[in-house]
Amino acid sequence: MLRGLVAIALLGLHPVHPAPPPAVTLDEHVRHQEIDGFGVSQAFRRNELLKALPVEQQREILDLWFDRKKGAGLSILRLGIGSSPAGSPYDHMVSIQPENPGGPDAPPKYVWDGDDNSQVWVAKEAQRYGVRRFFADAWSAPGYMKDNGDDKNGGTLLPEWRRAYADYLVAYTKFYAKEGIRITDLGFTNEPDWTATYASMRFTPEQAAEFVKVLGPIARNVDVACCDSFGWNEAKAYTAAIEADPEARRWVKTHTGHTYASPVDGPLPTGRRTWMSEWNPNGDRWNTAWDDGSGFDGFTIASAVHDALTLGQVSGYVYWLGASRGATRALLQIDDVAKTYSVSKRLWALAAYSRFIRPGAVRVGASAADPALKVSAFRNPDGSRVIEVLNTGTAAVTWKGVPGRATAYVTNNDNSLTPSPVAGRTVTLQPRTLTTVVVR
Repeated sequence: MLRGLVAIALLGLHPVHPAPPPAVTLDEHVRHQEIDGFGVSQAFRRNELLKALPVEQQREILDLWFDRKKGAGLSILRLGIGSSPAGSPYDHMVSIQPENPGGPDAPPKYVWDGDDNSQVWVAKEAQRYGVRRFFADAWSAPGYMKDNGDDKNGGTLLPEWRRAYADYLVAYTKFYAKEGIRITDLGFTNEPDWTATYASMRFTPEQAAEFVKVLGPIARNVDVACCDSFGWNEAKAYTAAIEADPEARRWVKTHTGHTYASPVDGPLPTGRRTWMSEWNPNGDRWNTAWDDGSGFDGFTIASAVHDALTLGQVSGYVYWLGASRGATRALLQIDDVAKTYSVSKRLWALAAYSRFIRPGAVRVGASAADPALKVSAFRNPDGSRVIEVLNTGTAAVTWKGVPGRATAYVTNNDNSLTPSPVAGRTVTLQPRTLTTVVVR
């Protein structure tokens, strides 16, 4: 090699150095998962906080959730199927059959108020914005169907009530259909591996697989989802149990898991769609910061969404919650006494993905030369491309050769999806910043 360089020097030539690799490389021939969407839940009566605000502020919050120009453009709404009797304390959801009808074989005595803790209202509003994915999920069966006689504190579904519970869940979807809302995804358990003092119910992976075989055949025109485990690693056992049973596998269309007990570190063991269906970070105060090292700031959410999409290969990402009160880690905080609300950078972190990556998009190959860059890329059904780059480092990185006519949207301490035209096909990826590049 040295002799070669000497020869080049004697001839008066300059050595040729290979061009450095681009900061971001795309490969649209590599196709990963199809995207179902991004969403929030407003279960446990959180919509009542929204209804307490003046109409103008209600509309502003709905815009922040669902509008594709003013807000996040969310495309999934997760609904909570109630299990408690009417008049129960705040944070519980009203059941469509609060009283025992006389046993598991007795004719059901369903009740429906057309409101469902204001969930119907929000669902109708979401539909007007274009939302078409409604995921109804039960935290527990009514207490009389369980071995502990209570919708709270865990307990398990009594075997003789399995069919009645399945009918109960299907009835819920039919009530929504009468209101003009089609429930597209139906879950029968939430965190079946966690006993909570609020509505909760235990299932082992094997019990969940058995119940799927009861629910699946009667849950027509809706996709059954399972099993919303407390952690992503823990969810793998539920997915494995369903995949091992041909009849259960037939009925479960979407495998779901949360990330409280363990984060996303890889895909669930299935070829079906998977969703990260509930999570927010732990924290002790309301926090609007982008990057303060708290672990419940906007930067944390951006990183978690990236990992779910790339490591977990999820098709859906549903955040908990859209809005709440007090020291919440929801996207927004509502003060129902002062009649005001506050917006966190967590909203804009999620919005950087949800506004631009639309249902039906496909994740394509993307890589970065700098390990400080977390990169993912997507092709939407309309042909537009979205490249998400989270710069986790402390130095700016220049990306030359951005493909096509592009606009960059910057989210950091000072910006919330601030648009910036891409000049000369070059984007500066600022440190500790999420840059969303949209190529049309």
